[in-house]
Amino acid sequence: MGVILGRRSALGAAAVVLVGGLALLHRLGRTAGSTPAERRSTRPGDDLVAAPCMVTDHAITIDAPPSVVWPWLAQMGWHRGGWYTARWVDRLLFPANEPSADVILPDLQVLEVGDVIPDGPPESSCGFVVAEVAPGRHLVLHSTEHLPLSWRRRFGARIDWTWVFLLDDRGDGSTRFAFRTRAALAPRWVAGLYQLLLVPADFVMAGQMLRGVKARAEGRPPGCRGQG
Repeated sequence: MGVILGRRSALGAAAVVLVGGLALLHRLGRTAGSTPAERRSTRPGDDLVAAPCMVTDHAITIDAPPSVVWPWLAQMGWHRGGWYTARWVDRLLFPANEPSADVILPDLQVLEVGDVIPDGPPESSCGFVVAEVAPGRHLVLHSTEHLPLSWRRRFGARIDWTWVFLLDDRGDGSTRFAFRTRAALAPRWVAGLYQLLLVPADFVMAGQMLRGVKARAEGRPPGCRGQG
C-alpha cells in the first residue's frame, strides 16, 4: 500500500511540475522581453484581427538607431533575408530554409502595401501580405494562409494572422524593437492546438528573431552567410 501511495505521490508531483512548466512556457511565449506598458499599448495593424484568440508580445533594445535596424526588417522572408533565427533552429525545425542573411540586400529594400512575403516554398501556399509599411517605424504583415494546406482544404480550417514589427527611437542612438502577433483561428480544435503548441514555440522563435536582428544591427552577425 505504501509503495502504491508513494508512486501516486511521485506521479502527482511530476504532473504539478509538468503543468507548472507548461504554464511558464505559455507566459514566456506571450510576453518574454516585453513590458506591461508595451503589452497594453495599441499597435499599428491591431484592427486587422479584431477578436484574436492568441496575442503575443516580445521586445528587445538594440544599440543602433531605427535607420540601421530597418533594412534588416525590409528584407525578411523565406529565401529573402530569412527570419534571423539561429542555424540550428532552422536545421531542426525548417530544414528547407537557407541561412539568414548577415548583410544588407539592396534589391530587397523596397516594400509596398500588397507585396507578398513568402514564408515557405511555393507548394505550401504560405506567405504574408504587406498590410502597412512605414520605413524606419513599423511593418505590418497579414496572412490567412498559415495553416497546412490539407487542413484548409479538408476541414475548412481558417486563420487570420498578423505580425507587427515596431521600431521606437529612444533618442539616445538606440531602438526599442517590438514584435506582436495576433491570430484568430477556426474551428475550435485548430485554435486549441495552436494555443497549445505555438504560444510556447513563440518564446523560442520570437526570441531568436529579436536577437538575430539585434546582433546584425549592432554589427556582430552570427557568421551565417547567404540568404534564408
